[in-house]
Amino acid sequence: MANKKINWGIIGLGNIAHTFAHDLQLVDEAVIGGVASRNEEKAKSFAREFDASKFYGSYEALAADRAIDVVYVATPHPMHFEISMLCLQHGKHVLCEKPLGMNAMEVKTLLEEARKRKLFLMEGIWTRFIPGTMKVLQLIEEGAIGDIVSLQADFGFKGEYNPTSRLFSKELGGGSLLDIGIYPVYLSLLLLGMPSDIKAMARMAPTGVDGFCAMLFDYTNKAKALLQSSFETNTPIEAAIYGSLGSLKMHSRFHHTRKISLYRQGAPDKTIDIDYCGNGYVHEIEEVHRCLNNHWHESPLLHLQTSLDLIRILDGVREAIGLRYD
Repeated sequence: MANKKINWGIIGLGNIAHTFAHDLQLVDEAVIGGVASRNEEKAKSFAREFDASKFYGSYEALAADRAIDVVYVATPHPMHFEISMLCLQHGKHVLCEKPLGMNAMEVKTLLEEARKRKLFLMEGIWTRFIPGTMKVLQLIEEGAIGDIVSLQADFGFKGEYNPTSRLFSKELGGGSLLDIGIYPVYLSLLLLGMPSDIKAMARMAPTGVDGFCAMLFDYTNKAKALLQSSFETNTPIEAAIYGSLGSLKMHSRFHHTRKISLYRQGAPDKTIDIDYCGNGYVHEIEEVHRCLNNHWHESPLLHLQTSLDLIRILDGVREAIGLRYD
């Protein structure tokens, strides 16, 4: 028997919401039940573009709509906690863009609220569900490269400096670490777990957020992770995973890679081409549906504890580079 339709609400209608809504239309069970912006005309235009059933000029109105099953929160970073909490308190399941909160206290509070209300909550780390990522995990599990010795991953692009943009504004949670550095940091957590020691240094933009951040993580098993994020220049956006028997390369862009190379004894062994559906968010959406259809309150592939661990690492990096948000 086919699963019932799942009504999605979308709060925050910027570029990423457009990309996500496009992929929602590719999933049979998904219905865009409502979209919300503080600018009602923007909401109306978005609803028309993606055939949404309703549009709202306030976030509260969408959260209160009983027809909405799950809400995708795509507001600027500092609003993730407030809007996710609003939705949870109105009985809505939530998929919130990364980072789930601005610090560990916010994330912990959201986790406790979701568990108390027996609602589904997940951070929108789409990387976890990309087929290429799943293949890398399979290869490592099968022992293709032996024990992981080190990881190198970067994410950088040349961002036009604008002190009021979401990239550089401290009020909007700007900085390379939270926006794109979260991807190499998450990969390190996925592959190596929690670091035992965090070292980091950054170059700050005039607004006081990091334009460049370099990180070195140590682990109790002596493995190392060398990670980098930057708004100052274009970087390869690749990940290299070095093991005792070989290595894996996640080709650009590694966080939604379409190509993986396996090397043995320094020589190419094989290359695997592995595509994803739509813009890549289809797999994340399907995981949310799987969880809701099974009445699970968190994804077995992306536990809430993982989101708490992730923000604790990011908090540690921010402390090391002296980055503080109001």
